[in-house]
Amino acid sequence: MGFTTVHLISLGCPKNRVDSEIMLGRLLGNGVQLTPDPEAAQVIVVNTCSFIKSAIDESIDVILEAARYKETGQCRRLVVTGCLPERFRQTLADQLPEVDVFLGTGAYEEILSALGEEDTPSRCRLPSPEARPLMDQRDHRTRTAPHLAYVKIAEGCDRGCTYCIIPKLRGRQKSRPAASIVSEAEFLVATGVKELVLVAQETTAYGTDLSPETSIAALLEQISRIPGDFWIRVLYGHPASIGESFLESVVRHAKVCPYFDVPVQHGSDALLKKMGRAYSRQMLYALFENIRSTVPEAALRTTFLVGFPGETDRDFERLCRLAEDIRFDHAGVFLYSDAEDLPAHRLGPRVPRWKAEKRRQALMERQAGIAFEKNRLHLNRVYPVLLEEKAKKDLFLGRAPFQAPEVDGITRVTGRNLEPGTFVRVRITGANTYDLMGEAL
Repeated sequence: MGFTTVHLISLGCPKNRVDSEIMLGRLLGNGVQLTPDPEAAQVIVVNTCSFIKSAIDESIDVILEAARYKETGQCRRLVVTGCLPERFRQTLADQLPEVDVFLGTGAYEEILSALGEEDTPSRCRLPSPEARPLMDQRDHRTRTAPHLAYVKIAEGCDRGCTYCIIPKLRGRQKSRPAASIVSEAEFLVATGVKELVLVAQETTAYGTDLSPETSIAALLEQISRIPGDFWIRVLYGHPASIGESFLESVVRHAKVCPYFDVPVQHGSDALLKKMGRAYSRQMLYALFENIRSTVPEAALRTTFLVGFPGETDRDFERLCRLAEDIRFDHAGVFLYSDAEDLPAHRLGPRVPRWKAEKRRQALMERQAGIAFEKNRLHLNRVYPVLLEEKAKKDLFLGRAPFQAPEVDGITRVTGRNLEPGTFVRVRITGANTYDLMGEAL
């Protein structure tokens, strides 16, 4: 290996971040020095996302910006990894001669050889993601946050959502053995992690592909037994795979945040069918009613997708009605991102971009009003808050159990003699659309 100083840029979702942290750990474990300054790096690695057009555009922009350091900095090698090369393959390599090596989603383990000084015929390395070994507890990571860790419990997806490219990029669902996950969680807690965030493409389907079959509820049972003061949060559920055992595990285990991240995507039966979502509007109403009756303190997060081929004004109004009826605590609204390699590309008719954007803005405005009202319900209540950062003297930034990292709001906490990485009891004194303010008790 010829180069020893590396700068890594990680784009996309938390699942991508885990891959980036594993690559960083592998590099550090083999004598490579990491630098936060791309100007000083001999090698720049960009771990990319290609889920939607905006992510593709961002990845390309970052790659081109990184390539400039070959002229202005110490950079002698540019490596691009992840979903972008997996999706566009040799076409991408032909269009980006600035890049020295491309590693697809099945080739993260080749990051060390990609740092080799000599050019090789294998500039574009794209083994099948299906053949990639699952992460295990021996894959020590270099964490990018001191008190938080994402734990990937499965790879790939068995769903056939017509707007989604993930099964092509990551393969079929492959759940990690529970023993491997628990061992990793034990290590993370022992090294100071206060929040374990379980992630997969569909966390609530965890274990259904294993033999013998297991479940997310059984996994939570095991992780909850780990000694220590920490939270467990589950992201990326699916309405069709949330069962009673999962809800009961949230109630039973105090370490599990009563937080339900359940992307519904739409509220029209016609659109849900075209999306391949395997549930109906009525099933969604029943699901969230059941969640709230079983877990009264439940916080609900979702995502909506507007502008899908064939979406009519009536479809959109049914989506808005669903949002207003269920009143999610947190929601993201995304535009359908078309591409020729998606099954939805063959569906129609197309929704004009301007109309889709208008619908997105309208739904976001409705949701903002709901979020503000929901946040005001927290006033004068006391919650545990995980302090993550000191903003200035006697002011800290943290999150309550109903606030997930990076996607939800924060809680600003005033108090003396506080330390990041600790839990404090906070009385909520102020609220806006997304964030809360409070005083440490």
